[in-house]
Amino acid sequence: MKARRKFSRDFKLAAVKKIIEQGLAVTEVARDLGVAESLLHSWKRRFLEEGVVQPPPASSLEEEVKRLRAENRQLQLERDLLKKTTAFFASEKD
Repeated sequence: MKARRKFSRDFKLAAVKKIIEQGLAVTEVARDLGVAESLLHSWKRRFLEEGVVQPPPASSLEEEVKRLRAENRQLQLERDLLKKTTAFFASEKD
């Protein structure tokens, strides 16, 4: 039976910072450090919840996509409303 390894808080924090601040993939960091990916995910989640580390800021491209999707939803709603209004008034003429 393998002995269970223990990691210091500093080690965990350094691993999570590699993922968040350096933008490295969890799989890459896990392989480099010799730990399970699921372990890194749980460390990351815990440090984010505690506020020890901050999530990376969204890129301007991601923000633009988010804004455009919201605008697209709004325009679709307006289009559907206009279609229904047009159909209503067209049916009243008859």
